[in-house]
This record gives sequence, C-alpha cells and structure tokens, in this order.
Amino acid sequence: MTMKKWIVPMLSMTLLMPTMAGAASPAATAVKASVNTPAAELRAGLDYLLSEHFTLAVTAMTKAYDGTPDAAAAYKALDQNALDMQPAIASLYGDAGAAEFERIFRAHNQYTDELVKATKNKDTAAIQTAEDKVSGFVDEFGNFLGTATEGKLPAAAAKQVIRSHEDHVQEVFEDYAAGDYQGAYEAYRKGYAEMFGISKALSSAIVTQMPAKFESTKADTKAADLRSALNQLAGEHFALSALQMQEQYEGRAASDALIRAEAMNTADFKAAIASIYGAEGAAAFEQIWVTNHVNAQADFVSAVKNKDAAAQAAVEARIAGFTTEFAAFLDSATAGNLPKAAGQDALTTHENQVQQVLTKYASGDYTASYQTNREGYKTMFSVGQALGNAIVTQFNDKFQEAATPATTDPAAMTKVWMKVGSGVLNINGTVTQMDTEPFIWSGMTYIPLRYLSEGIGAEVKWDKAAQQVTIKAGSDTLVFWMNKDFMEVNGMRQSVGAKVFVNDDNRTVVPLRFITELLGWDVQWGGDKSITLTKSM
Repeated sequence: MTMKKWIVPMLSMTLLMPTMAGAASPAATAVKASVNTPAAELRAGLDYLLSEHFTLAVTAMTKAYDGTPDAAAAYKALDQNALDMQPAIASLYGDAGAAEFERIFRAHNQYTDELVKATKNKDTAAIQTAEDKVSGFVDEFGNFLGTATEGKLPAAAAKQVIRSHEDHVQEVFEDYAAGDYQGAYEAYRKGYAEMFGISKALSSAIVTQMPAKFESTKADTKAADLRSALNQLAGEHFALSALQMQEQYEGRAASDALIRAEAMNTADFKAAIASIYGAEGAAAFEQIWVTNHVNAQADFVSAVKNKDAAAQAAVEARIAGFTTEFAAFLDSATAGNLPKAAGQDALTTHENQVQQVLTKYASGDYTASYQTNREGYKTMFSVGQALGNAIVTQFNDKFQEAATPATTDPAAMTKVWMKVGSGVLNINGTVTQMDTEPFIWSGMTYIPLRYLSEGIGAEVKWDKAAQQVTIKAGSDTLVFWMNKDFMEVNGMRQSVGAKVFVNDDNRTVVPLRFITELLGWDVQWGGDKSITLTKSM
C-alpha cells in the first residue's frame, strides 16, 4: 500500500488541539519543537495518572454496584493508582506534601465506594452523607492544590475543576445505575476528556512555580498539546476496549453502549489523522483500525467465551496482520520517523496486553487481570509519546514556539477584568458596562461570550434560526450552539464540559474554565470573586 501520496504539505493542527494564540512576530526566533521537554513529561505523567484515576473510579463503582466478582480487584487497582501518585508529589513538594496528598486523595476513593453502597441499598441518608464527604474532599483538595502551587493554581479554580470532575463521575454512575448505559458512557467520555484539561492546568501551574526544575520549558506548547491529545485518544481506546470485552464476555447490556463509545473514539482518532494527513489518510487509517483491530477484539471475546481454540487462533492471526499493516501505515505516514519495526513492537505489546486482560479475567484471576489492565493503559502513553514525537519531528516548523523575549512588553499584554455579580468589564483600562454579569451556577463560573470576544477584537455573529454563535478570530472559527455541551473549532468538535445557554439577560454564556483554556488565558481569582485574565497577544 502506497501511503505517502496523501501526506499533505501543510498541517491544520488547530483541528487536533486548537489554539487561538496569534502568530509569532517575524522578529522572534523560533526554537525547535519537542514533545520530550521536562514540562511536557510532567504533563504526560499527570495525563496518565489522573485519567487512569477516572477510568478506574468509574469501573470500581459500576462493578461494585453490579456485585461482580472482580469488584474488589477493581477497587484495589483504584487505590493503587492513588499510591502511585505519591512519588510524583514527593518529588515536587517533599515527603510531607506527599503524605498530605495521600491522606486527602485516597480517602475520597472510599467516599465514592460508600456512595455506591448507599445507592444500591436506596439509603437516602447514607447517600447524602457520602455526597457531603465528597464535597468536603473538593474543598480540602482544592485548598491543598492552591497552597502547594503557591496560588499558581488558585484554590477557587482548583475547587471548580475538582467539583466538575466529581460531578462527571457521579453522572456516569447515576446513569449506569438507572440502566441508561448509553448516557453513562457518553458522560464517561466527557469526564475522561476533562482529566486532560486538569493535567494541563496543573502542570502549567507547577512549571510556572518551579521554572528552574523544569528548565524553563512550558507545559502548554503546541508539541505538548499534540502529545496530550494522542495520550487521550490512545488511553481512551484501551480503557473502553478492556471494559467492553469484559462486559461482552459476561453478556451484560452495557456492552452495546461501550461499542458505541469505542466507535466515537475511533471517529475522533480519524478526525485527528485527517487534520494531519488529509481525508484519504484518515480513510486508510479507519479501514485498518476497525477491520482487524476493533472488530477482531469482539471476535476474540467470542472465541474465548466459547473455548474455541481454532477460532481464537484465527483471530490472533488477524490481529497479528493488523500490527504489521498498521505499523507500515505509521512508518509511511510519518516519513520513517516512526519506523515500522518500532511501531510493530509497540502494537504487538498493546494487543497482547488487551488479550491478557480478558483471558486472565475469564480464568477468574481478577488481580492479574487488573494488573495487566494498568500496564496496558500505561503503554498507551508511550504510544502517544512515540507518535507525537514522530509527527513533531516530521513537521517541526508547524510546532515551533516563538522564543520568549527577555522582558515582557506590557503593550503586548491584554488584561481583562470582570467580577462575579458585576456588570463592569475592564479591558486594558477601557471600562465597559455590560448588560449582564458573570455568575456561578452548579459550581461552574459562566461569563458572557460576546463581550469577551468583541473586547479582544473577534467578530461575533448570531444565527437565531440555528441557535448558533459563530466567532471569527484571525484564521480561526469557533461555533457554539445553545443548550449543547460541545462546540466546533475549525470544523472539529470539542467538548465544552457544560452546556452553553442564553441567560435571563438574553446573553450567551459559556463556562469560564473552558473558554480560557481554549484561548490560552492565564486566570487569577480575587478574594472578592473578581476574575483577571491576562495573555500576550
């Protein structure tokens, strides 16, 4: 198969991991881009640990609710994930900081277990007690992060994202307990994606706090964004596959919803490939990825369940063929920057781990199954690193960042000030009286979209019939829809994390955390609920 013919000469990386940052000044000196900087490594490590926490928390809760024989092993894996975070915390904040982290973080795993038991027993008082403990964790852990990062990640902002995370976990569990498996795994994907936003915010705060430790590198570069995006796609693929195979083996109703979630993950992977290598490359990816990889895994489950050795051997042969074909695809697509041999080794390791998760599960060795599950999940982050490195090496000029000037020109900084409950908007000293106010609802801060957008020079259009807001900023186009929790950046769908809606003042409002992450603003919270946004424009 000849694949180089569809490698496009120009990337559209804003489709994969959008950034609204302006182009570098012609006078600025670009530096070579890399996915392997100290800050990018920190972010990738947090990507892994935080997202694995989410996957294991949901799995442990649903398994406990169903009373499956592997429930105890799932919870043990969740607890071990918390313990595995401790060395990373100790390396940053010492043994005392790590001990305090462990005390707070491990306990909240127990609170969610208590919530499962209370829900299963329909004990409303116990449910409320468990939910109160979770709320206490949100406050305590938010304060811990605010103090540890010396305010680089403000406690108020930390509490907001932690509360959102807990809400997503509970939403998945509540939908699952109600038998709404499709809704549960749609919420799962949103909550999973959110963990990568948290790791970006936390890693950015840490490297800002400790620039020397991270050699003055940044966690939010275009190359680091690419690596994180690939981490997210690859990790989610493994987590969904491992869980779906177990559910299919047991004949549970949730299997179909997991298959649908896997298809959505594949669609996102395809879109990412298209943003780099065009539609023809994406189509080639999908054909290889689905036929003898995703579909073959379902056939593998059937063979294991039926104890059909011949069928199992046939499926394993198909999967081996996939590793060869897909490794050749990656070698050709990346112009040899991810060599076929290295790609095939990684893919073979991945496939073996996926299969062992199921075979050990089927044999009743649940502890070994979850140990392999964790090893396999971690492997996907090596895949994200290797593929990200190959792409950045191949198209390095597209990922380069302008060299940071020795001094910051105040004239190049945009500063936006607003306050919850106030209609005053101050942009670089120019005060505007808005006809609406920022507010907090369901633990999330919302801000008026039009005022912020127009204040920084973007064009805003409203389509009443479509209930759609379109924002044009430079070469980028953002589209929001009312009462939807997703939007599009240059044609690619992104989760907003909460619904965009029109408030009582007839103004479109969006979650502050999402829009600031998307636009790359630094956020500072005042004790009076003021919000200061700054960015070099």
